[in-house]
Amino acid sequence: MSSQIKNNFISPEGLQNERGSPIDLTSHTTDYSISPEGEEFPLPESEEYNEEFNRIKTLVDQAHEEGKEIVVVMGVGFVGAVMAAIIADTKDENGNCSKFVIGCQRPSTRSYWKIPLLSRGQSPVKSEDKEVDEIIKRCVLETKTLVATYTNDCLKLADVVVVDIQCDYVKCELGNVRAGETDMAALEASMKTIGENIRPECLVLIETTVAPGTTEFVALPLLKKAFYKRGIDSAPLLAHSYERVMPGKDYVASVRDFWRVCAGCTDEARVKVEKFLREVINTKDYPLTVMDRPIESETAKIIENSYRATILAFLNEWSLFSERNGVDIIKVINAIKMRPTHSNIIFPGAGIGGYCLPKDGGLGYWAYKHILGFEDGDDVFKITPTSIDINDTRALHVAELTRDALRNMDRYIAGADVLICGASYRQDVGDTRYSGSEIVVRKLTEMGAEMRVHDPYVNHWYEMESQDTYPASGQSWKHFFRNQDDLTGLDIKKNFSEAVKDIEALIFAVPHKDYLDLDPTSIVEMAGGSIAVIDCFGILSDEKIKKYFELGCEVKALGRGHIQRIKKEVQANKLH
Repeated sequence: MSSQIKNNFISPEGLQNERGSPIDLTSHTTDYSISPEGEEFPLPESEEYNEEFNRIKTLVDQAHEEGKEIVVVMGVGFVGAVMAAIIADTKDENGNCSKFVIGCQRPSTRSYWKIPLLSRGQSPVKSEDKEVDEIIKRCVLETKTLVATYTNDCLKLADVVVVDIQCDYVKCELGNVRAGETDMAALEASMKTIGENIRPECLVLIETTVAPGTTEFVALPLLKKAFYKRGIDSAPLLAHSYERVMPGKDYVASVRDFWRVCAGCTDEARVKVEKFLREVINTKDYPLTVMDRPIESETAKIIENSYRATILAFLNEWSLFSERNGVDIIKVINAIKMRPTHSNIIFPGAGIGGYCLPKDGGLGYWAYKHILGFEDGDDVFKITPTSIDINDTRALHVAELTRDALRNMDRYIAGADVLICGASYRQDVGDTRYSGSEIVVRKLTEMGAEMRVHDPYVNHWYEMESQDTYPASGQSWKHFFRNQDDLTGLDIKKNFSEAVKDIEALIFAVPHKDYLDLDPTSIVEMAGGSIAVIDCFGILSDEKIKKYFELGCEVKALGRGHIQRIKKEVQANKLH
């Protein structure tokens, strides 16, 4: 297994679009951005920019006449699109829309498609929450308080700029977060552009999760430098307030109806950001916490996610303890949760995914040295990096259990048809970012297994489909494993009976509600014979585990050492 990201040269013949299809350089004279559904949108030509700005300015002038505040949201991705709609849906005490929002996305082949989709009233973000589509459609097509554009000149018109540009932490080795780097290029470029365009009285609000110190020691100097070049003497009005977004059926509420923390670089910025947030989110029921400095707001986000990641990693060692000593960790956890002070304890499953928990602690570790200038990071940070490393590599144990289960049936992992149920990082959502299932699939593929995937919520597994370019060139977890090239053709199956046919191993990786009531007898019949079953999340009851053994199957599970006792009971009953 490779431990380092390699810089591979890609020939023109090897270039692919975002769907993984070859790009024909001889036939394309215009660059296109391709949506997840395959629709092509030509990137705007240089002569179109002036006309586009005039279009936006006309809309802004009308909004000004109506007394609306002009808000530009930079980045209309996973957070920005929904935040833009929530702001655009803001109403004053008289019930009138009080904001006019411009969603701005740079016109790259990777992301430009979001602009024409948003302009139609279609969400560029797919969600299990119906309100996402409804609020975007309403604000674009009915109230007309939300528009989308690709021209940065719209910043000249803004009263408030909300920055939702990703600040990624790139892991260069699997299981060694200390070797990673914070990728601030997009955020830094955006701050420079903002500083070159905004009016001096414009509030700039960074909502991105960033390395502590970024707002005060990276973003603010960039804005000040741009202001100085423009002959502006006043200090930029810069603030930070991080999102706590949860994908799933309550996606909009997790942005609008949730506790927020904020801070400004100056007293004036603090007053403005507090006023803005009280207007656009529900601070009546979910009080706003105002900090003294942005580094405190930034640190709050890093600590709360590092705390969650740490308690999940903590359970990994007790999961292994339970497997090896006949203990069912699921029953233990349920017993502990009866105590109110421990009611939020969660079993980690195959891995800790989502955008925040797998990386945010790395931002803090990196910032301590590279922004704040301390050299003793390895002495200070012991628990947080170790927790992230444990969470990143936990899924490798699932591959071992799959191998061992097949071996107990006198079968081999190499060449075995293995179905993993669940590609997303948590139950009943379609978000695959940093999913533990990805590591399971990659490791089993490296070991020679023929992988299949079923997930009722995931239509595109971009980490696989576009693994050479997603999340960015050279950043795929593909580089940590061998024999990964064929995974670009990995299909997400929707028909369970089709997916399970003729398999040799079944991995329940995510506790989607669709998997909770599956009958062992029916599964074995659909598979065409006995199979190895691996439970990553305590999905199987003791009765179902017993039934699988009675059907000639082998069962393994994370943290469930009592399974061997059930197996022995079944074997003993057969002898009698």
